[in-house]
Formats: sequence, structure tokens, C-alpha cells
Amino acid sequence: MTIQRSSAEENQSGKASKSNKKISQNSTSGRWLWFWVGMSGIAMVSATAGALLAVSLTSTPLQQAQLSPKDEAAFDSDRISGGVLRFSELTRPVNLLVMGMSVLPPDIQNPPPETKNLKYLPQVNSFDGLSDVMLLLKFDPETKKIIMLSIPRDTRTQIEGYGVKKINAANVDGGPALTARTVSNLLGGAGIDRYIRINVLGVAKLIDALGGVTVYVPKNMKYQDDSQHLYINLKAGKQHLNGDQALQLLRFRHDELGDIGRIQRQQMVIRALMDQTLNPTTVTQLPKVLDVVKDHIDTNLTVEELVALMGFGVRTNRSNMQMLMLPGRFSEKGEFDASYWLPNKDGITKLMAQHFGLESEQQQLGTTANPRSLRIAIQDSTGGDRSNLQPLITALEKSGYRNIYIAKAWGEPLEVTHVVAQQGDGDSAESIRNTLGFGEVRVESTGNLGSDISIQVGQDWLQQKSILENSGTK
Repeated sequence: MTIQRSSAEENQSGKASKSNKKISQNSTSGRWLWFWVGMSGIAMVSATAGALLAVSLTSTPLQQAQLSPKDEAAFDSDRISGGVLRFSELTRPVNLLVMGMSVLPPDIQNPPPETKNLKYLPQVNSFDGLSDVMLLLKFDPETKKIIMLSIPRDTRTQIEGYGVKKINAANVDGGPALTARTVSNLLGGAGIDRYIRINVLGVAKLIDALGGVTVYVPKNMKYQDDSQHLYINLKAGKQHLNGDQALQLLRFRHDELGDIGRIQRQQMVIRALMDQTLNPTTVTQLPKVLDVVKDHIDTNLTVEELVALMGFGVRTNRSNMQMLMLPGRFSEKGEFDASYWLPNKDGITKLMAQHFGLESEQQQLGTTANPRSLRIAIQDSTGGDRSNLQPLITALEKSGYRNIYIAKAWGEPLEVTHVVAQQGDGDSAESIRNTLGFGEVRVESTGNLGSDISIQVGQDWLQQKSILENSGTK
């Protein structure tokens, strides 16, 4: 049998042949592309592992304080990282207590001789004073999250053997071990695995070693304390800060929110540092960074454990970094003989159950609060008239949210609206974001202090405004 083809069939056959060649070429090209991507990834991982291994094998221990057996028992001694080739892998959840130390000569028994004849009080490289900053960080390989809880230094709490005091005094009274026990008791029995203390003199050096930080300074900040040679002079706006400038932003507390406002700015700087510097390239420079700051750090972390924590940080999605603040309120004038941050026990119980896995009778994981009970603050960053926010409020009210108020405007111009879970209720924040249909959820404490959820309105709201207005008229 003779098979004949039409001209059309031949043309189609020719086109198919050319198409197959193109597909084959594209497929080959695609395979080579993925090959080189893979090889580049392997090279980066190898370089990172090599640098980390070098740190692990050559660095000296980072602990400077001598802990008694009783003090060592305040921390969980179980291994947190893998062995041999898995030394950079975190093997279980870890609670790390971080303390920032600002120490002046009168704070310690034997200040350096060179500080005695000065006409001002300089910062001293010591770990024996008040803890100016206190954070509890949870690194959780099971949920792939990093959770940071800021504890105000003026928190009023019981310090074992010393009575009720501000929590920053625990380090003076008993060092890192007593501080760990105090924090654990305050937080309903949360275990503390390791601690790290960093002197304020090392913070600026650390930020410089990381290349500085780009952050939005929320307002003009000016403060002068000649007795400590503390001079703060920052202009509002987005800018790249060196170590000394970043330290000015971190230490400023002379506004209506005092230390709580400073905590909010600390969270902003920490998030910016994580976004900008927590990557494989930075991890390979760990030997250099440690060499710069090692004299200003005291920790019971081994170098291998520090490497494992940093490695976990590099692999953690930024949306899984959550920053909380200890629930509470300012003490009222005349309520006590000093100003305090008064912890809210019910709020702490709920927060610890939701984010740190502590069982409680009130535990309700995975559920959102009643919309009617949520306090929702609207913070505009677009510079528009307040009336422009009415369609947003109307849309929320139609969805059952009733406790809505307009708070002080958010200073930083935002492209994307932030739906901030001020009290750590990420589920409710996500529900509000879904109601609005725009914005991004952030679990942090940078919003309005009296809110459960703060909506920091960005430019994307202007694009959605007409849609909400139209739906509101139906």
C-alpha cells in the first residue's frame, strides 16, 4: 500500500518537527539552568558549612561568667544541635534568654581605675549591672518559627530571695541564673535553655560588623545627658544607620511611652537586621563578627550551638518571625512608690499557651477571638484625610467588628498595609486581612498600645478604596 500525504499534512509535519526541536532545545537549556542553580546552591552551602566548621573548631568558649552547679541547674543542659556533620542543625525547640547590659561605674563593686577621675560616668564593659533589655527568643524547628518576647525592664515581679522589684534588678541580685528563674516564674514556668548577655558597648560594634542597618526613624530624636556623655540626635525618615546611630535609636526612651516605645523601636531594628543580614553570606562571616564582639558577650551557648541557631535563622521564612511584648499596663501615678510595667496574668497565660506551648485551662489554640470584642486601631500612613478611612471602617463593621477607633497616624509611609497582631493574636489578624482583601499580617508589638489589632494603612488601601466604597453602597 502506498501512503500519500497532502501538502497541508506535510506542512503540519514540518511545523511539528520544528516545534519538537524547540521543545528539545528548551528542555536541554532548562536542565542546564537548573544544573547551574543547583551547583551554585551546593557551592554556597559548602562555603557556609566550611566557615561554620572553622568557627566551631577554632573559637574559644564564649562564656565569661562562672556559674555554680546550682546556677547551671537553672538552664536545660540537654543538647540542642546535632553532632559531627549535623553540628549546624537545630534538633529541638530552644528558649534563649537575651539580656542587653548598660553598666555604669557605680553599678559594679570594682570599676576600672581609668573611670574614677572622669567628670562623667562612662559605659563599662561588664555584665554585672541592670539588664537594660530583656528578650526571650524561641527557636522552634517543629513549627519553623522564631518567636521573640520583649519583657519591659520595669516589669514588677517577685525576685526569689529579694522580694518584689523591677525585673531588671534580677541580674544585679543573682546574675543570669536568677534572672532565668525570675523570667520562668513570671511566664508560668517556661523553661530557659540558654542565656546570652551582651554589653551595650558591643551592640554598636555588632551592627557595624553586620554593615549597619536601614530603618525608618519614626520621629526626630534629640536627647543629651552630659553625666553619661549620652548624646542622641536623629532626624525622622528612612536612613542607613551605623552602629552608633542605631544605638541612639535603641536607647532613646524620652517620650510619652518611655520604655515601651523603646521596645517598639527595638523590634523595628531587630526585624530590619534580620531582613537585611540573616543570610548565608553573613553566616560565612561569623568568625569575623565573633572576633569583633566576643569581649562584650557572655553566654552559656557553645559556638556549635550558636552556629545552629544562626543556621536556623537563615532558613526561617521572615513571615515566621513573630515579635511579642509582655501583656500589661503602666502603673498609675501614686499607685506605687516607683513607676512599673504591671504584668497581666491572664494575658501572659494566653500568650504562653499560644506561642510557647505551655498548657493552660484557657488554652484555645487555632481559634480567633470574637470580632465584637477585638479592639481595632486604624493608623494611617498615607497622609490622607480621616474621612478617607470611613469605607475601611464600614467594611469592618459589616463583618461584625464593632470596637474600632482611629489612633495616631503611623509615621513611616507604607506601600503595603500592615495588619499588626499587637497582642500576638495572629489568627484574628489573618481573619481581618481576609475580610479586607489586602495587606500583610505581622505578629509584632509595633502597633497602637491599647489595641488587639492595629491596621497601619498603606498605599494599597488607596487602590482598594473605591471597591470598598462601591460595596458599601449596595
